[in-house]
Parts: sequence; structure tokens; C-alpha cells
Amino acid sequence: MKLLIAGGGTAGHINPAISIANYVKKQESNSKFLFVGTKAGMEEELVTKQGYDIRFIDIRGFKRSLSFENVKTIFRIFHAKSQAKKLIREFRPDAVICTGGYVSGPVMCAAKSMKVPSLIHEQNVIPGIAVKMSVKYATFVAISFRETLNYIKSKKKCVLTGNPIREELFHVGVKNARNKLGLDERPFLLIFGGSLGADKINETVVSYLKENINKRNYQILFGCGKRNYETVLENIKKSGINLENFPEVNVVDYIDNMDEAMAAADVVVSRAGAITVSEITALGKASVLIPSPNVAHDHQTYNAMALYENEAGLMIKESELTPEVLATKIDKLLQNKTMLEKLSENAKKMGIHNATAKIYDTIKGVL
Repeated sequence: MKLLIAGGGTAGHINPAISIANYVKKQESNSKFLFVGTKAGMEEELVTKQGYDIRFIDIRGFKRSLSFENVKTIFRIFHAKSQAKKLIREFRPDAVICTGGYVSGPVMCAAKSMKVPSLIHEQNVIPGIAVKMSVKYATFVAISFRETLNYIKSKKKCVLTGNPIREELFHVGVKNARNKLGLDERPFLLIFGGSLGADKINETVVSYLKENINKRNYQILFGCGKRNYETVLENIKKSGINLENFPEVNVVDYIDNMDEAMAAADVVVSRAGAITVSEITALGKASVLIPSPNVAHDHQTYNAMALYENEAGLMIKESELTPEVLATKIDKLLQNKTMLEKLSENAKKMGIHNATAKIYDTIKGVL
């Protein structure tokens, strides 16, 4: 199989694309791939690291305010479509797969005009602009949440696949993960705000530790982000806590063994990015989600609401986040086994383990 795969901007668009390619390669070792992205995003670094070939087209998003740059963008769209058509003509793919970002629009449009089967994947509950604009060109629209059907007119094109997530998450095992992390039988709380961290979450967790570190019988792994690590440690020290006296509380800049941490966790406290939410549900973890208010179209709130409305997770708006509210939510789960199990079971019902397989089968079905 020859696949042209486009996705750009953030890791949230690029990693699913890489997961799809890796899965197809396992199924058909002689498959060939060509990635398409822009120079402005993270795709060059992430894709080449995986050993895949990538080409670039020139496309950017529109400014929200009136700007001459928007006029330039209109011309770039036409040029980007021509560039995409040239790549398709040269590579001659069996199908085109797009995973979001501005690069997806011109590539999907080019695929449609050249009669190449195509699939565009949406990671979040609310479709982004690139997906909304590309639906009319797509053969299939792969969605990660059932709720997304409410926001797409061409429902017949939609296939519920879930989000492609790391396979290693399913191979760790709870007992093995807890042993590797050196955990005992006490509940284990996993807290993180993303690779860079989240200021509001960090501030709240430091205050939460100050008030609760002597009261709660929990084990905690807190990933505060690389840019804020030293500040968080200093603030913990200023709050009167000597972490050496509390070996059950581990504060790190980055959680590089997230597969083990997620598998071992009794409760996850985190942002509500699409991939994080998909991993939480796939593993059936109870969670307290704190959506970022600083993402386009408030995506994370809708992701978190999908769990909350299905009684599969708790949610705290960042504007309402305080140490007291956080403590109440955590205690509500870790001190109530029935509720903990209920959220875990409902999360698992929402989880999809085989997203990459579903995407592969969908494309194979039209070849």
C-alpha cells in the first residue's frame, strides 16, 4: 500500500499520523509512505525521527483580525493545492490520510480532484476548521468521539475509529507498572499538565500539597513541566514541605514513562487533550479533567464534557480550580471505592483500543 499522509502543526495532529503509518507498516511490510506538512510546525522533527520521508507545502491559517496576511493566505491556499497535486502525481498513492492542521485542506482538495480515496481524522469532539473545510472532499471522516456526529453534516461519511494511541500502553499491566514505579498498596494519584506544564495546575497542586500532604494516605507522581520545574520545587520548599520526608510524593519535570504511570494510576488529574482523554478511556481510568481554556474552539472542555456526561470522569473548569476544589474531587474518588469503580467502568466503555486497525480497514475497504 502507498499512503500519502498529511498532518501538521502540533504533536496532537502529527503523532496520530505516525501511529497510523506504523500500524500499516506492520500489516504490510512493503508499504510506502510520504508525509506532507509545513515548515512552521513540529512535523519535520517528529516524522523524520521515525524514519519517514516528508515533503512540505506552504500554507498558513487565517488571522482572526482583518489583515493583509489573510489576502496572502487565500493565494497560498491555491498554491498549496497545486503543490499537493504535484506530490500526488509524483508519488501516486493508493489513498490519502489527513490528521488535521492547515495542511490537510489543500491535500484533501487535491485528492478529491485527482480521484484518490481519502480519509480525514478528527481527534477532538469538536471538529477543527481544517476538518470542517475538508469534509466535502473526503471519502471518509474518522471521528474519535461519538458526540462528534452532532457537529458534522455528512454523517454518512463518518466512521467511529477513536484516536490512534501508543500500543505500549496496553502491554504494561497494572501490577507490573506498580512494581516498576516502586509503589505499595496505597492509592496512586497521577497529576500532569502536559510536557510544558500548566501554570494554574502547578500553583494549585503546590497549595494542595501544603494543605494535604500530612492528611492523605496517597502516593503521588506530579509532572509539572520542564519550564516550571525549578520554580515548582522552590514553591514547594517555601510552603514548608521537605520532599525528602515524603517519599510517596514524587515531583518530576517530565514523565518519560507515561505508559507505566498511566497503567498504575488509580486516578488521573490532567488536562483534557484528545490523546490524553483517549488514553484514559482506553485504559479505563477514573479522572479529574481540567480543560485548558487557551485552545482553539475550547476543544478540551468538550473533550472533558464527553466523559463527564457519560459519568466516566469528573471535571473542574480552570476558572473554578482551587486547592479545596481539587481536594474535594480527589477525595470523592479515592475515598469512595464504588464511585471510583463506576467512573473507571464507564470510561472503559467509551475507550477504543483499535483505532489504527479501524482506519486501516476503512481505507483497505475502498482499494
